[in-house]
Amino acid sequence: MLFAIFVVSHSLPNRLGSPKDFMKRLISLLVLALTLPLSARRPNIIYILADDLGYGDLGCYGQNIIKTPNLDRMAKEGMKFTRHYSGSTVCAPSRSALLQGKHTGHIYVRGNGSLQMRRDPLDPIFPAALQKVGYHTALIGKSGLGCNTDDSALVIDKGFDYFFGYTSHTAAHFYYPDYLWRNTEKVKYPKNTLHGGDHYSSTMVTKEALDYIEKQKDGPFFLHLALQVPHASLRAKEEWKAKYRPILKEKLLPARDKHPHYSYEREPKTTFAAMISYMDHNVGLLLKKLEDLGLAQDTLVIFSSDNGAMQEGGHRRDSFNSSGLLRGGKRDLYEGGVRVPMVAWWPGKIKGGEISNHPSAFWDISPTVRELSGAEEQTDTDGYSLVPTLLGKGEQKKHEQLYWEFFEGGGKRAILKGDWKLILYNTNKDANPRAELFNIKKDQSEKIDLSKKNSGKVAELTTLMDQLRTPSEHPGFKLKSER
Repeated sequence: MLFAIFVVSHSLPNRLGSPKDFMKRLISLLVLALTLPLSARRPNIIYILADDLGYGDLGCYGQNIIKTPNLDRMAKEGMKFTRHYSGSTVCAPSRSALLQGKHTGHIYVRGNGSLQMRRDPLDPIFPAALQKVGYHTALIGKSGLGCNTDDSALVIDKGFDYFFGYTSHTAAHFYYPDYLWRNTEKVKYPKNTLHGGDHYSSTMVTKEALDYIEKQKDGPFFLHLALQVPHASLRAKEEWKAKYRPILKEKLLPARDKHPHYSYEREPKTTFAAMISYMDHNVGLLLKKLEDLGLAQDTLVIFSSDNGAMQEGGHRRDSFNSSGLLRGGKRDLYEGGVRVPMVAWWPGKIKGGEISNHPSAFWDISPTVRELSGAEEQTDTDGYSLVPTLLGKGEQKKHEQLYWEFFEGGGKRAILKGDWKLILYNTNKDANPRAELFNIKKDQSEKIDLSKKNSGKVAELTTLMDQLRTPSEHPGFKLKSER
C-alpha cells in the first residue's frame, strides 16, 4: 500500500494533461493503491531496439571482428535468446507488431510507407496499459508508430508520456538531422546538414535516455530506447573509426563531391564497425547509470533488433558475416530477415549465462511487460508472456506457429510451425504463388527446398496461413485473392 501511494504521489506531477485525463489517471492510480500488496515492487523496464542489426553482428552471437563488450556482458550476466523473431523484415510493421502485441496478419501498419497507426481506440499499444497502472512511459529515438509521417502528437496520444527523436523513418536515415521532436516541439539544429554537423543523433539520443532515467529514478518507468544504429547512412565518430583502421586496413574508396540519398562513405566497413561499437558503448553507459543509481536489480533491460541485417548505404552483409549462418537479411523472410538477437538482463532476477532456445517473437513482448508491470492483460494478443522463461518459474506457453506477411517485391508470406518453414512468393499478384519449404531443425541455413517432395505439407501450411490472418483495412496490403 505504501509503495502504491508513493507511485501515485510521484506520478501525478508528470501527467496532469487535460482535466478529463487527469481524473481518469487519478482514479486508476487510487484503485492501484488499494489493491497492491505492501511488498509489491514493480520493475522499471527498458526495451532497447537497434535498427537493421543482424543476428551475427554481436560478439555474443558469434561476431569476431566488431567489439561489443557491453552487450556481451549483458548476455553473460543475463539471458541470450537464440530463436527470437522480429515482427517483420522492415521497420514500420515490425515495430507496430511489437507495440501492439500482434503479428503482421492482424495489424494495420503491415508495411513501410506514408502511413501511421490510427488514433485510439484503434491500434492500441501496450505503453498505454502501463500508464494506467502508474508507469511513466517514454519513447526516445525512432518512433515505431508509423513510417514516413511527421506527427509527434500521435506518440503522446497513443501512450508515451515523453518523446524525443524522429517520427519519420526517412528522416532517421540521417545522423545529423536539422531537427528532432521533443514531445510536440521541434528542436532545431541549424548547423546540421544531414550528413554532417555539430549534433550527432546517437549521442543526443543516449544523453536523453540517461537524463530520463535520472529524472524517473523513483520509478516505475518504461523506456523504449529505439536506436538508429546501424541503419544507413553510415556515419560514425572519428575516435571510433580510428579504433578499427588498424584492424580492417580498409582501402579508401574514391572521393565524391555529392552524397546520394544515404551518405557516401569512403570507409564503409570501418564506419559500420565503429557505429556498432559506439552503440555498444552507449548501452554500457545506460547500464552504468542504472548501477550508479542503485536501480540495476529493479530494472529489466531487453535488447533486440527490428529486423535482419541490411545492405544499404555502402554496407554489405558479408563484410562481417552479419547474418551468421542464417540465409538472407532485411526484406527477406528467410531466417536472416526475421531471426534477430535478443538479450535480457536483470541482476538478481535472471540467472547469468542462461541461453534460451524457446521460439519467441515481438508479439510476446506486450504480454511479458504487462505481466511484470501488473497492467491489464491483453485479450487479443498473438503472443505469450516470456516471464516463465526469464525468471525460470512456471510453465512457458509455446507457439503452435509464427506467421509473417510482407508486401514489397511482389509480396511474401511465411509460416514457421515446428521444424517446418514455408515461404510463399509473389503473393500480391499470383493466386498460386511459388513456394519454398525448409526443415529449420536440419537446415538452419535454408539451403534445401523440400517443397516438391512435400506437397501435402505445403498445402497444409498454406491453408493454415489463411486461417491466421484477417484482411487488411489498408488498400496497400492486399493479397491476390483480395484484389
